[in-house]
Amino acid sequence: MKSYAMHSKILSYYIFAALLPLASCFHEEAIPAAVSFAYQVVNEDYSIPVEVTFENKTTGAEHYLWTFEGGDPETSDKYNPGAVRYTASGTYTVRLEAWNGDDRQTKEISLRILGTFSPDFETSIATNSISPVQVTLTNTTIGGTAYHWTFPEGMPASFTGHDPPVVEYTIPGEHTITLVVENGDEIDSIAKTITVLPALAMDFAIEPSFQDEDYEAPLTASLINSTIGGLTWKWTSTGGDIQQSTAEQTSVHFAQPGTYTITLTADNGKVTQSINREIVVKPNTGLRTHHDIMLGVNTAHSTVGSFYSTFLRRVMHKDDPDSIDQYVDIAFFGLNATFAFNRFVSPDSVQQYTFEALTQAQTTHFINTQETCGCGITFTEADFDQMETDVPLRNLNITSRATGLKPFTDSQLPRIVLFRTKDDRKGAIKIKEFHRDALQSYIVVDIKIQKP
Repeated sequence: MKSYAMHSKILSYYIFAALLPLASCFHEEAIPAAVSFAYQVVNEDYSIPVEVTFENKTTGAEHYLWTFEGGDPETSDKYNPGAVRYTASGTYTVRLEAWNGDDRQTKEISLRILGTFSPDFETSIATNSISPVQVTLTNTTIGGTAYHWTFPEGMPASFTGHDPPVVEYTIPGEHTITLVVENGDEIDSIAKTITVLPALAMDFAIEPSFQDEDYEAPLTASLINSTIGGLTWKWTSTGGDIQQSTAEQTSVHFAQPGTYTITLTADNGKVTQSINREIVVKPNTGLRTHHDIMLGVNTAHSTVGSFYSTFLRRVMHKDDPDSIDQYVDIAFFGLNATFAFNRFVSPDSVQQYTFEALTQAQTTHFINTQETCGCGITFTEADFDQMETDVPLRNLNITSRATGLKPFTDSQLPRIVLFRTKDDRKGAIKIKEFHRDALQSYIVVDIKIQKP
């Protein structure tokens, strides 16, 4: 037993002795921390407020401590701290400290944050926007150090400096003003548009009313102002009565014949100009003439038209609205293209001649055939042609009679037909032509009638 115990001790000693050289080969080596990071300014905008993002590129570290002087947040222990916001200008230190159990390292950078940088300006137009326009520009930029202005089509066309001179525009239209601003690190710009209206250009027209288109007294006319660039108005006339002398659009009334001058004066706060127009008002003949009126046979009522209104001065057709039926004072019935049976009939009896009845139809007396009427009236073509006033019509006794309403043919040309309207205006129709065109046949007439 003793010899065995001794043998075990000896064996253990030799094993320890053998391992001792190996143990001396194992030494602990420190792991280094290599600190590195990158940053990026959001939108490359270095003027406050500024947001900066950081990317951690450190290796070999287990713990991190970020310090952002002047930033929000001020510190962070995250690997990537996210975005940091700066709201005041200045130069700030960003520090990252990273470490592990063996090593601790630090990296610092300086970050420059600029003050507020905001290009801007205000425009002020003198008097109004009518050419020529003078524009005063007020530079309200924040944080700029250099300024470049451009004024296309303006005088001047460009300027470098904080406060530009007054810019003048004469060309009508939209004009863009651009300001480019620098602050040593950034360049930004702003543009604004102004509108220039055309310069004062005078013009107006005198337009007689519908019933006064013959320019005979009494005459009422519209004064059509087409002036460009005016703001206030003054109308004057050497005669007549102007309804509203300071209105932009107005009218004038002339009771007597004569030659009159109408003057329009316009002002726009910058210039005043005047323009004259002349109008000749003729003596009142009491007579109105309608030339070359086409009236169709009954089958042409939808196309050529068989009715006429001396008040509206137009041919009336089958499909015209009922609301204007009351103005029909002449109705022609032609049986067909042979013109063997023709008659002017009263508007209130057209339903007896293949036409539809007219709404609110009026009564007109006709003498179709003077040669058979037995009324003692003889009104010739020469009387018609030479009639320049209503005097020849005044004493005619025009009344519907069976003998005078007899139909006529195309055998006599020209033919004079007399008539009297519901409001006692007397007139004469001169048939000048019978035009054969099958179902679209028509006659051509001139009409002379007393004025209301």
